[in-house]
Amino acid sequence: MIDFQNLKFFSPSKLNLTFREVIKEVFDYLAETPDRLYEIVVGCDSASGQMPIFPVALVVLRKGEGGRFFLTRINYFVFSKKKFFNLQERILTEVYLSCELALKFREVFQEEIKKNQISLNYQFQYIHADIGQNGQTRDMIKEVAGLIKSNGFEAKIKPESFAASVVADRFT
Repeated sequence: MIDFQNLKFFSPSKLNLTFREVIKEVFDYLAETPDRLYEIVVGCDSASGQMPIFPVALVVLRKGEGGRFFLTRINYFVFSKKKFFNLQERILTEVYLSCELALKFREVFQEEIKKNQISLNYQFQYIHADIGQNGQTRDMIKEVAGLIKSNGFEAKIKPESFAASVVADRFT
């Protein structure tokens, strides 16, 4: 299990943040215009190799107006001492890390909302996976979707999985 609370997150507008600061930034962003609809998604990517870095992105969209993202880079080898020898292991680790962050964020974010006694209009139901109908990952769609669903989220794959295939991909 990854301790996201001790990781640093990057935001283009805020630079380096702690997990708690990310929670506050997202809360404040939604509270600026609470009548708007927001979507929160998580996605992860990785580069090939036996010890890849996994950038995990938390994206907050204000529907019709753009959004913000927060990204942490995880050197999974440091946590697990595990090397990767095939694409399937790497993809499943990307999904695992996305689910871990999504679950932790949702738990702490809901506590923040309760503490502040405010109603916010947001959806947090999708995990973006860097897989698609074309290419080597097409045989993994059911497996990845099942893993995401078992964690209480719905899967989005390419071309709809921008948090993984665009945002996180820029930081591999």
